[in-house]
Amino acid sequence: MSGADARDRYLTANYARQPVVFVRGEGARLWDAEGHEYLDLQTGLAVNSVGHCHPAVVTAIREQAASLIHVGNLFYTEPMVALSERLALASGLGDGTKVFFTNSGTEAVEAALKCARKRRRGGTIVSLQRGFHGRTYGALSATPQESKQAPFAPLVPGFVSVEPTAEAISGVVDQETAAVILEPVQGESGVYDLGPDVLRAAREACDAHGAALIFDEIQCGLGRTGDLWGWQRSGVVPDAMTVAKALAGGLPIGAFVAGPGMAEVFEPGDHGSTFAGGPVQCAAGLAVMDVVSDDLLAGVRELGERMTARLAELPGVVAVRGRGFMQAIDLDGVDAIALVGRALREQRLVLNATGPGTVRLLPPLTIGPAVLDEALDRLATLLA
Repeated sequence: MSGADARDRYLTANYARQPVVFVRGEGARLWDAEGHEYLDLQTGLAVNSVGHCHPAVVTAIREQAASLIHVGNLFYTEPMVALSERLALASGLGDGTKVFFTNSGTEAVEAALKCARKRRRGGTIVSLQRGFHGRTYGALSATPQESKQAPFAPLVPGFVSVEPTAEAISGVVDQETAAVILEPVQGESGVYDLGPDVLRAAREACDAHGAALIFDEIQCGLGRTGDLWGWQRSGVVPDAMTVAKALAGGLPIGAFVAGPGMAEVFEPGDHGSTFAGGPVQCAAGLAVMDVVSDDLLAGVRELGERMTARLAELPGVVAVRGRGFMQAIDLDGVDAIALVGRALREQRLVLNATGPGTVRLLPPLTIGPAVLDEALDRLATLLA
């Protein structure tokens, strides 16, 4: 049996995987089983934000795993309590903010939706076109993409989707609305920054009708845009956030961060998760948050502007979107999916296509200017 046949024999066909087996990572670099070195501008879909195997994260995982791996949520652990405090204080949601840990971003969204529905019984959930919030039934029902929803219908009732405009949001939110959920920067659809006007309209509509405003920061949060949270530049504060991806440097974790108006909604027995908030994951999360300092974020903003300028100059690029290290390019006459495969084979460059003409770039926040330039040089060679 060939290597490819052996790899696919026992795996379901959910993913269009590239024919590469990675065995090691360090910073912005990956190595495959044959010893070839790659530059990674995909970072596990925004998970490895502080780079592969950051020494502080590795140390935290090793030390915690050597002392306690799991006890469950009927007890406290020191890393769980410490990370909940760190997230609540860093969230910007105000005094009284509390955290419910999950295993993933999708689960964080499920928790947020359940909390909103308990807060306003039977209320509708408003989400935005192009948005992506996950693949379990509640999160999928808030993800208005036909290709993802249609095979699994019927979905959860009571979800409404509208265009991502201030006018559309203002026109649909009413006294029956339990929550509006949106990504301040929409990632999976191709990096669309909604902008302060849309966020402000959502805030005003929710305030007028007593609905909850939930920001999905799963991809755009934790420094990806050059600010700790994607909403911060707008000044519009949500009632709650969902956080995941980058939080534990590669380990599975998520969090529903509930501000004062939502923090007291859940009661014992309302919701739960066996593995969520485990001590190893939370120890890794604390290490990640230590790395994502103000100085690091300033570097992301500076290098992000440099990256935007270089991308705009590349042949065939007709649009550049995003900010910080969450950016996308639209290509004229170039098959983005094929380009991603060529990048891997010809330039040892790891990229991600979000559509037939769009490439998404998600470098590690810790990447230096020389390595970033090297990666963009490789992309330029592909497009020449």
